[in-house]
Amino acid sequence: MRALKFCWSVVLVLAGLSGLVVFAQSAAPSKAPPSAPSTAPAKAMSDAEKAEMAERVRAATLHAWNGYKKYAWGHDALKPLTLKPFDWYGEGHSLLMTPVDALDTLTLMGLKPQADEARTLIDTKLNLDQDIYVKDFEITIRLLGSLISCYEMTGDKRLLELADDLGRRMAPMFDSPTGMPYEYVNLHTGAVRGTKSNPAEIGTLLLEYGMLARLTGKQNYYDMAKRAVVDLYKRRSPIGLVGSEIDVETGKWTDPTAGIMGGIDSYYEYLLKASILFDDKDCARMWQESEEAIDKYLADNEPNGLWFGQADMNSGQRTHTNYGALDAFYPAVLALGNDVHRAAELQDSSYKMWNLAGIEPETLDYTKMQITSPGYELRPEIIESTYYLYHYAHDAKYLAMGRTYLDGLVKYCRTDEAYAALADVRSKQKKDDMESFFFAETLKYLYLLFAPESTLEFDSVIFNTEAHPMKRDLGLKAGD
Repeated sequence: MRALKFCWSVVLVLAGLSGLVVFAQSAAPSKAPPSAPSTAPAKAMSDAEKAEMAERVRAATLHAWNGYKKYAWGHDALKPLTLKPFDWYGEGHSLLMTPVDALDTLTLMGLKPQADEARTLIDTKLNLDQDIYVKDFEITIRLLGSLISCYEMTGDKRLLELADDLGRRMAPMFDSPTGMPYEYVNLHTGAVRGTKSNPAEIGTLLLEYGMLARLTGKQNYYDMAKRAVVDLYKRRSPIGLVGSEIDVETGKWTDPTAGIMGGIDSYYEYLLKASILFDDKDCARMWQESEEAIDKYLADNEPNGLWFGQADMNSGQRTHTNYGALDAFYPAVLALGNDVHRAAELQDSSYKMWNLAGIEPETLDYTKMQITSPGYELRPEIIESTYYLYHYAHDAKYLAMGRTYLDGLVKYCRTDEAYAALADVRSKQKKDDMESFFFAETLKYLYLLFAPESTLEFDSVIFNTEAHPMKRDLGLKAGD
């Protein structure tokens, strides 16, 4: 097995950052996490067995990448069933979504020829000056996050130039009366639209724009993203919850449904991660207060395990008992925040969801264990949480979980040329989608679960919500 060692341990001061005062080096959380309960003992994997699993993930990545390269090179994505290219914003408007999102995964896996061809394509062909309205959240976490991460990995200054250009083009989205970003911004004109947004789209920007400020010395990037998340937090309910939809011009909530599901999820994730990455005390306080409200009003201790449902943001009254593939990110956040025991409890519930049909559904009703939305989008969150828990607990059961995920992906989602999402996990009917996050997150987290820990030093990085690792230490040189 080839594995590129990616160890960020050389302490050198990055040039050109004098005057940037908001950041401080952040250490890993000092509180020692408790041991996670092991409710499903598993046989330990030998190093050889883990290497074999990592190689299987690597082979799956190559299979999917070769399919993209053969049928969709230079486009945003591959349609894996019809073998047609797909561009998010219409034909002729590619942002190279898959190559950009996949680059750090290819690099970490030691797939040098594939990483080199992706980087050359990005360096020479990525055109950001296009008259298209792009979605603030997706472009930030996928493109900006990857450009920053890959610059830090490779030292390729063209990637940082592209990141800075993208940040400049995205900046007008913050020009709302509240400072919370509009949903769409035109990359060429700077025009904005989309006043209805959600906590995830508003609050999942600070890692990327904070890192861009850190690397370029342009403090305004941090300030804009920080203002957005603070203004959102100020609009939480008296009991500490946020809803599902808010008007960024008026600041009024238009949907009071609270939860940890998609549309809210990564807002909470970034409060904790920004507090670590930037030693931001405001974010640390906002995370602590939010976690208390989440635990009080959203947690459900059912006979079949710990779950998190939905409630009215103002009263705390339970409105739905849905849990799904996107909610499965939360064990990773709990583990990162030092609540490994509770993280392990919730992960056991997520694993029950996966095994209900042999691969996880988009959502289920956890009180009835009935699938309510049967699709599977090749999502990574359950794998992400497994990786985090294995890092903290070193329990072999998490490696066994990883084997289950990989077996399911290969059995049900592999096609002759790539991998495909599922329209229905019960029938295993495939659908014509292979999102770029399959490379950026799903395959990366699976690989890191089994690869040597030296492949990526967990405590030296913070992953953005698209699994792009960002250095915790300001003093580390790009490429280390």
